[in-house]
Amino acid sequence: MDFERARNAMVDSQVRTNDVTERRLQHILRTLPRELFVPEAQRPLAYAEADIPLGVPGRVLMRVRDLAKLVDTLNVLPGERTAVIAAGTGYATAVMARMAGTCLGFEPLESLAQAGRQALTAAGIEGASIHIAALDAALDGGPFDVIVLDGATEIVPDAWGEALADGGRMGVIVRDGPAGRARRYARSGAGLAFREVFDAGIPVLPGLEKPAGFTF
Repeated sequence: MDFERARNAMVDSQVRTNDVTERRLQHILRTLPRELFVPEAQRPLAYAEADIPLGVPGRVLMRVRDLAKLVDTLNVLPGERTAVIAAGTGYATAVMARMAGTCLGFEPLESLAQAGRQALTAAGIEGASIHIAALDAALDGGPFDVIVLDGATEIVPDAWGEALADGGRMGVIVRDGPAGRARRYARSGAGLAFREVFDAGIPVLPGLEKPAGFTF
């Protein structure tokens, strides 16, 4: 399979057509070998317009359209401190590291974290690492200028917002039943506010479901 051709087609048909205008991001997506971040058996699907199963129940590689729109709305600048929650096999962590220069990924499953470390090395990504941490845990290494959740959630733990620096931004896709909306959070002083930026229907990460009887 011609992965380079598939990568360019992905950007042209899934990214640019969905109002992702950041040229640095487009270039990163054209040059980052996404096939290294999916299980070997799934590599022919690496550039499909779909969430790709990672071989662990409930875990997928987010479709590029959703990740690109989420990152684009966060206005990531070189030199900023960035983090990815639910880093999985490391693709979003690699994108953020290329955007900012460094990125810390946080992943609860050792099997995915190890696969992610190997993929980051194979792709030649510098300044990126993946650490074991529960999805709702405090994020070591902060405060961060930009945080991305690589997946969807039904709850937004306080620890995430608390890890943001003043002026920091966070991209989170929040599911409410079958509907999902991407949110852009921003911290100003002690306050944290969000606005909804686009629709997204990716699966909820295991452990981030609403408790029974919870009202959001």
